[in-house]
Amino acid sequence: MRALLVVAHGSRRAASNDEVTALTDQLRSRILSFAETDFDFIHAAFLELAKPSIPDGIKECANQGADEVVVLPYFLSAGRHVAQDIPDIIKQVAPDLPGVNIIIAPYLGTAAGLPDLMLELAK
Repeated sequence: MRALLVVAHGSRRAASNDEVTALTDQLRSRILSFAETDFDFIHAAFLELAKPSIPDGIKECANQGADEVVVLPYFLSAGRHVAQDIPDIIKQVAPDLPGVNIIIAPYLGTAAGLPDLMLELAK
């Protein structure tokens, strides 16, 4: 089974974390609607300031039967969190889950459609 884990920074402001959860819910409804999806389920996790943590999110995916977890950094640029913190956390968690392949997807800011989306929003 394959899982998608959307990883956001996390905020002290609960409404910001709720936005990430709502986005994840929207993604979940889409993967349930399309038989061709590559993911069996989707969860959200946070780097800091909110729960679940990235390790807890990965472990939840594994507990639900995932043998592959794709970690999608919900970040616009490759700052320290994307370049160092998230990979370091995954390196710490991976030995505890030997049957689970954990992959880091490109961060959101690399999406080819992002410039067009930004121009659309600015109209």
